[in-house]
Amino acid sequence: MADRPRPFDGIDDLLDRLNRQIETAARSWESQVDNRSQFDLSMSGAETSLDLADEGDEFVVTVDVPGYESDDLELRLSGQTVAVSGEREQRRAAGGDEETYIRRERQTQSFSRQVRLPEPVDVDAVRASVNNGILTVRLPKHEPSADAHSIDID
Repeated sequence: MADRPRPFDGIDDLLDRLNRQIETAARSWESQVDNRSQFDLSMSGAETSLDLADEGDEFVVTVDVPGYESDDLELRLSGQTVAVSGEREQRRAAGGDEETYIRRERQTQSFSRQVRLPEPVDVDAVRASVNNGILTVRLPKHEPSADAHSIDID
């Protein structure tokens, strides 16, 4: 009786090829992380949109934060990285009666977004405001000193 091909003989080869492709893709992604991180270092919050604009003398970061008050938001600048995070809790009914709701989908929400700026900024001149659910952060670029400094040589 002739040997019949077994249907699972090729599975090992297929899994080996798939494993090699995944490893190659992972190495490629890791090498591109540094380039990607210049723009976006997001940890979560895919539902929160962020824009970074270069307006000549300043960078402007605009973040959609609908339903967030300024007290719900935290804004940090560390080096050339701007981090914006927010957390809001669900609003309780005036009487506190949970049984009045037929459907309740608005719960505690949080987000965290980070963006790396292409140039240094003047930390002391940064301004931020929230208006109509949009956080706008203005980051004036750091002006390099035109003064030449003499350096003593030992």
